[in-house]
Amino acid sequence: MRIAITGSTGLIGTALVRNLRADGHDVVRLVRRRPTAADEVSWDPRGRLDPAALAGCEAVVHLAGAGVADHRWTAAYKQELHDSRVLGTRTLATALAAMDVPPRVLVSGSAIGYYGDTGDRRTDESGPAGSGFLPELCVAWEDAATPAQEAGIRTVLARTGLVVARSGGAWGRLFPLFRLGLGGRLGDGSQYWSFISLRDHIAALRHLLATEELSGPVNLTAPEPVTNREATAVMGRVLRRPTLCTVPAPVLRIALGEFAADVLGSQRIVPRQLLDSGFAFADPRIADAVRAALAS
Repeated sequence: MRIAITGSTGLIGTALVRNLRADGHDVVRLVRRRPTAADEVSWDPRGRLDPAALAGCEAVVHLAGAGVADHRWTAAYKQELHDSRVLGTRTLATALAAMDVPPRVLVSGSAIGYYGDTGDRRTDESGPAGSGFLPELCVAWEDAATPAQEAGIRTVLARTGLVVARSGGAWGRLFPLFRLGLGGRLGDGSQYWSFISLRDHIAALRHLLATEELSGPVNLTAPEPVTNREATAVMGRVLRRPTLCTVPAPVLRIALGEFAADVLGSQRIVPRQLLDSGFAFADPRIADAVRAALAS
């Protein structure tokens, strides 16, 4: 297929482009600068994308957006998080809806932040939106894909969990700390982390593209979430390092500001839609995901 991808230089986008091209797919990368290669199309996520530039694309994967944990949540950065997701998604969805021959499917990125703090309650795609900045952002982010849905494009909202990878993302920052013996619990460690290995995430995106019966929200998380305490123990065991350090909740609140509430919050999210549609995880357990990251 001819597949367009936004966010192609990020952790997930880079891996997805490589995976698709290895299987012979034609990948078009949407970039925010002047194109410098034949496979690039320029766009402005804040409102400019020529529908004709995507002619012939049968599928689109939308991954672009500022990193949630890249900066302290000042008012200005919260606005950047909102605009990069909501305006970008609306721009893309509107352009796709205006195409003479629109793609068959749009996989639009979202996050399990949609659910807010779920405590120890197992929550699937039927769970309600939580309260606070991240859930409200996710609701607006997903709503921005409406023009594509209304145009009859099968639209999948990929609610991603914590991606276990060595080369980037939130987990990529943990590996160096644990290798130095500086890893440990965050807060009391009782909060659930819903993770997915990078290779399972890429396979799941491919599954969403290929599975016609899937639309709407789909959780991209492994089947069995673990607590931060359990994840810490596994990291120490696999890396053969002590995990005696802890970061008390008050310290996190000082260091991270408003974002600390989400770090300390618990999300026990399960991938009912993936499992019901026959997706098979290569790394269903946290130890599998950590080992896969180290082997990549």
